[in-house]
Amino acid sequence: MNNNKISLPDSQTFNKDLDGKQTGLYILRNKNNVFAAVTNYGARWVSMLVPGKNGNVTDVIVGFDSLDGYLNSTEAYYGAVVGRYANRIAAGKFYLDGNSYTLAINNPPNHLHGGIKAFHAVVWDVVQVTDNRIELKYISPDGEEGYPGKLEITMDYNLTDENEMRISFSAFTDKATVISLAHHAYFNLNGNGTILEHNLKINADHYTPIDNTSIPLGFLEKVEGTAFDFRDGMKIGSRIHEPAEQLTNGNGYDHNFVLNTHSLDELAAEATGDISGIKMGVFTTEPGMQLYTGNFMKRDNILKNNNTDGRHEAFCLETQHFPDSPNQPDFPSVILRPGEMYSSCTGFLFSISN
Repeated sequence: MNNNKISLPDSQTFNKDLDGKQTGLYILRNKNNVFAAVTNYGARWVSMLVPGKNGNVTDVIVGFDSLDGYLNSTEAYYGAVVGRYANRIAAGKFYLDGNSYTLAINNPPNHLHGGIKAFHAVVWDVVQVTDNRIELKYISPDGEEGYPGKLEITMDYNLTDENEMRISFSAFTDKATVISLAHHAYFNLNGNGTILEHNLKINADHYTPIDNTSIPLGFLEKVEGTAFDFRDGMKIGSRIHEPAEQLTNGNGYDHNFVLNTHSLDELAAEATGDISGIKMGVFTTEPGMQLYTGNFMKRDNILKNNNTDGRHEAFCLETQHFPDSPNQPDFPSVILRPGEMYSSCTGFLFSISN
């Protein structure tokens, strides 16, 4: 791995007229000369250049070096904001205030990440850009992808001088709806290669077990004594190949963890690259976090820096409400009503492990 040659994508490769709106690449920088890049197509986090051991710089975000790369990718969600509802809704149906709503079955037999042309596949409006921050906005019309209510979403990326990328959302609706936004960054803290040797800690005593279509069974399961116990930290690959029903159902880890903390001041998770020494702390106001270990990546795409996207060559820590919550009354509510504000914030803090 020659990290000394790592650089940001060429901004010109992101300039395009798409759906009558202009796309672009926006470069953020803090006082430590840590750089990040964001595009308003899907509000995607494109790059994050982080110093690791020996001063080598690593781009820890898995993705593409052009807009066409994202448009033509066999994987729809690299670096994107997903919604109106992140993760799965069983059979693409839910009831709200006595009304039935039907959504696209884009992950048979279920609905996934807001639908076919959801928040990951639209051009967001750029509201404001500074050296270290970009604010984006999207108005989702009533009925878009089957969801009720006109939803106005504002989000921002803020690259702090502590080397934290803080991602914030707020939203308002004019009709009762369901909402759970998530950021779908794919990480590799070594820049490329397997992530199975990354060390991972998750501050969660429980997770939500799933059926063989990845829908939660409706109850919480203790992680203690299982392959899902990351409380003290272990390599992602330490137990991923165990012959356990839950790992079989997810084809690896593709599960929601019930976080013990919902605070920006307390660590929800921490991952460390075994080669780079880059450590990433996750802090969030969300009650859950989906660990996805790239189980369905098939090396179909050529990524930035000529990297590949083979199985287990990236991982996701998607902070969110629980999957299928509209159909699970015992899960935290995801209903947003007129006059209320949806808000969510997650920080990804980068440092070098000792």
